[in-house]
Amino acid sequence: MSAICLYFQIHQPFRLKRYRFFDIGNDHYYYDDFTNDEIITRIAQHSYLPATELLQEMIESSNKKFKVAFSISGTAIEQLQQYVPEFIDALKKLVDTGCVEFLSETYDHSLASLIDVEEFQRQVKQHDQLIYELFGQKPTVFRNTEFIYNDEIASYVNKLGFKGVLTEGAKHIMGWKSPNYVYTSAGAPKMKLLFRNSKLTDDIALRFNDYSWHEYPLTADKYISWIAQSPKEEQIVNIALNFDTIGENHKRETGIFDFFKALPRFAAEKGIEFWTPSEAISKLKAVDTISVTHPISGADEARDVSAWLGNTLQNEAFNKLYSVAERVHLCSDRRLLQDWNYLQSSDHFFYMSTKHFSDGAAHAMFSPYESPYEAFTNYMNVLSDFIVRVEEQYPLSIENEELNALLTTIKNQSSEIEMLNRELTSVKTTLAEFDEVKKPKAAAKKTATTTKKATATTKKCAAKPKAKKAE
Repeated sequence: MSAICLYFQIHQPFRLKRYRFFDIGNDHYYYDDFTNDEIITRIAQHSYLPATELLQEMIESSNKKFKVAFSISGTAIEQLQQYVPEFIDALKKLVDTGCVEFLSETYDHSLASLIDVEEFQRQVKQHDQLIYELFGQKPTVFRNTEFIYNDEIASYVNKLGFKGVLTEGAKHIMGWKSPNYVYTSAGAPKMKLLFRNSKLTDDIALRFNDYSWHEYPLTADKYISWIAQSPKEEQIVNIALNFDTIGENHKRETGIFDFFKALPRFAAEKGIEFWTPSEAISKLKAVDTISVTHPISGADEARDVSAWLGNTLQNEAFNKLYSVAERVHLCSDRRLLQDWNYLQSSDHFFYMSTKHFSDGAAHAMFSPYESPYEAFTNYMNVLSDFIVRVEEQYPLSIENEELNALLTTIKNQSSEIEMLNRELTSVKTTLAEFDEVKKPKAAAKKTATTTKKATATTKKCAAKPKAKKAE
């Protein structure tokens, strides 16, 4: 085994307040600020801040041999900037070590890649611009919302210029193949794939504090020995966790901080290194091509997208939201565009799920609502008001064909204006260059004329006879 690629995800949605039918058309603010503040502040105090301090210590004590990757949604960053700005500062300090890499994802942690390519690409660019502004990095590896991936999405990501994708090592896709290698994508042959090792990830995320697990307690020594026992030809183990695994999902009393702190030391003893995703992609050659025809994800045993789009409620809300996408793209209203971002977070559709996890716990345990139906009703009330606001700017009475014609006209006009601006710039540049060339010639001509006149005057004076002296 060559290395471990350790990756952490941070995401928090803007949760909606209880929004009644009678609020539609009267109240255009949809968010539960108190709950959003309380949740992210609590998690930051229990997890994000002390865990970041732990990673800083691990990097320094290992002489920067320990490396880690992060993916943070735009909605999480906005809340952190508002409620826990000290965490952003702690991350910047961590980045200064040179041992941290940021991955790209959708700004809103959305499902846009499944329905709207233009919106998906817009969100990715918006997210990466924010990462660059805050941390000075331009992500080169992409990780989609909840590891959602297929060949079609790979082609979208490839067009955005990414070198690789981190996704789920789903058994029904991998078959007999191991996730501990680098592969290439059938949808974009030049782009490499890193697959999450689900078993080793879940050993920490789900089973670390499980007293009934036959491997309990999990120690760093034991965990690294499992990785070291992998076949020598296997290249890399990708461990992808939510960052709140450290300190929130598993409290400090469980020993989770001590577990992570000891990982670099035991890994070094076994000759195992820590690499960032971009390092893995640059250092390792792909061993095969993987084709994924239907979307996979990291959720549930099915590893598909049914956690978000598995029932009638979810699909009704999802399709209703994106039915106004073209109109929203025309808008310039800042508040409307902000709401469009926040309403796309995958969490809203997850709360509507009627599925159950394999361990018997309902999806509802992660939801602020009492039932999926309440989640659906509340979201649809908010969405109804949002659509009313969109319609005020671009009426729904305009058919899609008319709207497409309008969009085409606007696009053509923009292209024409851009072309004319380029031509104008080119003409200005040419004139400037002409002036620069003309100036020396004019100066030289003027000098030559002056010299000629002076020479003629001199000759004329020389040709005059000298006056006779008076007697």
